[in-house]
Amino acid sequence: MSSVKAIFFDYDGVLTRDRTGSLTMNRFVSAQTGIPCERVCRALRRHNRRLNEGKASYAEVWPIVCAELERELPFDLVTRAFESTPLNEEMLQLARDLKRHCAVGIITDNKKERIDYLKQYQRLPELFAPIVVSAEVGCTKADSPIFEVALACAGVDPDESVFIDNTPSNLVAAAALGMKTVYFDDEKNDVAGLARLLAAQFGVNGGRKMFHSPS
Repeated sequence: MSSVKAIFFDYDGVLTRDRTGSLTMNRFVSAQTGIPCERVCRALRRHNRRLNEGKASYAEVWPIVCAELERELPFDLVTRAFESTPLNEEMLQLARDLKRHCAVGIITDNKKERIDYLKQYQRLPELFAPIVVSAEVGCTKADSPIFEVALACAGVDPDESVFIDNTPSNLVAAAALGMKTVYFDDEKNDVAGLARLLAAQFGVNGGRKMFHSPS
């Protein structure tokens, strides 16, 4: 019998098909405005850390971004960009299968406005609990507190949990706490392989055989 009581997923690049939320935002704003994606990226990138740590909001930084882009862009571009986030349906199905055996949650470096919106738009709390966001905790996955919050919310010890992320450096602090960690290659998107790994290494079986090839 598995000792794992909770599996935590990263959001962007694991539960979604875009590697980062910034990629989703930059690409959408560029497509809607005709502004080169590189310019959009530069204008937003300088605010990214403060947004992820909850020290700024999109409402605060958007006028600054517009000034740098030399365009008066409607703020609803931000929420429409949130809505464009492409979910990884195979991974969501794996999470549903795993939930029959253990808790499934989210730990993400992300903006509060974005995840608050997507909780409703994508109905994330119907599947995932807890959902722990860096902007609410005040620190990112580079440090341990965000993982300690997630473990406390789930009521599990570190060695009773697994954390899955598509960026190796995001696994370091979790592993130092004693959490089991798994790197997920978002380019390969081998969800079936991840399911097999969880079963083989940690005894966590979603109960569904996934025969299809990764896309």
